Amino acid sequence: MNQIIYLLRHGETVLNTQGRYQGELDSPLTAIGIEQVQQNADMLKSLIGDSQQWQVFSSPLGRALQSTEIICNTMGYDFNNVQQDNRLAEVAVGDWAGLTTKEIEHTWPTLLDQTDHYNWFFNAPNGESYDAVVSRLTDWLDSIKDVPKVIVISHGLTGRILRGIYAGLAKEDALKLDVSQDVFFKLTHKNIQNISLAFDDFY
Repeated sequence: MNQIIYLLRHGETVLNTQGRYQGELDSPLTAIGIEQVQQNADMLKSLIGDSQQWQVFSSPLGRALQSTEIICNTMGYDFNNVQQDNRLAEVAVGDWAGLTTKEIEHTWPTLLDQTDHYNWFFNAPNGESYDAVVSRLTDWLDSIKDVPKVIVISHGLTGRILRGIYAGLAKEDALKLDVSQDVFFKLTHKNIQNISLAFDDFY
C-alpha cells in the first residue's frame, strides 16, 4: 500500500504572539493564524482530489480543532468525521506552560544548563520526556498503517517529532525540523516534502 500522509500545524495563536509556551494549554487563533490555515487548506484541497477518500485526524486541543474545522470546510469534509486523538496533542511542558523564555530562565536558571534551543523543552518540571512523546507518536503511526490516505492536524514540536520518527531521524535532527505555520508536509515512502506557496507545482 502506498500510504500518503499530509501533516499540518495549527495556525498562529494569541499565546504564540506573546512568546508563551502553550503545551497543553490553549489559545485561539489570531487573524493571521486563520489566514495561514486557510492558505494551507486551499493548497491541500488542490492536492487531494476527492476529500471523502481521506481520513482526517486531529489533536484534541482547541487550536488544532479550530484549524481542522477550517480545513474541513475548505475541502468539503464533515468535521464530525474527524478522529480526535490524544496522541497527537502538543508536547506537555509542565510547569512552564504559559510562560515566556525569560520567565523560565528567571525561575529555573539551572534547568537550562546543558541544553540548546531545540531540546530545552524536555527539562520542564512535570513535563513530558522526549521518549514518552516518541512512544505515543510511534503508537499512533502504527495504528494508521493500514489507512491509505491520511490528513493530520497537530502542533509544532509534536509535528517535528512525528516527522523525525517517520523518516528515521536522530533526535537532534528531528528537533531542528521546520515548524513554520505557513508550511505543511507530505509524508510518503519515508520521505518528507515541504509544501508552501513557494511549492513548484502551484506556479
